[in-house]
Amino acid sequence: MSAQPRTGPTARMTVDEFLAWTEGQPGRHELLNGEVFAMSPQRAVHARVKYRVHRALDRAILAAGVPCEMFPDGMVVRVDAETSFEPDALVRCGDRLADSAVEADAPVIVIEVVSPSTRHIDTGAKLMGYFQLSSVQHYLILDTERRTVIHHRRSTGDLIETRIAASGDLSLDPPGLTLAVAALFAEP
Repeated sequence: MSAQPRTGPTARMTVDEFLAWTEGQPGRHELLNGEVFAMSPQRAVHARVKYRVHRALDRAILAAGVPCEMFPDGMVVRVDAETSFEPDALVRCGDRLADSAVEADAPVIVIEVVSPSTRHIDTGAKLMGYFQLSSVQHYLILDTERRTVIHHRRSTGDLIETRIAASGDLSLDPPGLTLAVAALFAEP
């Protein structure tokens, strides 16, 4: 998400109003507390890491044999009535979404690749927002400069555990996936 708000309507809006508005808009947008934010164009390194994440998640889901589906960026995650984000990747388990769906309800894993302009939002508003959703078990923030993953994991009660990994495997249970950190940053 860009640091520049208000590329669209000047009035605050709900997620439902936002989704109707975005259908006719070029580019990608997110809604935070009723305000529209334009998403900046991504850099090549960002796109490469997102691609690797998508591939790694697809492979991990297949290897684990779990009834889950990976979605690349573009699917909306509704946090509350006035906030929705489009993560760089997510995993959702259970019944398959309808082909016409634009929202991914009940994501289990949410992933953001950090950009210079989004670091404060990814580590602040999005961290707090995603964990408002009881379905979210893991929130991964990938730092392309440091080649590390900040893994926030739901624990018992209202605790969120954080691990920073530059190597090794990430255990994403539930739903039972394993991701090698090196595969997320390695050149093909």
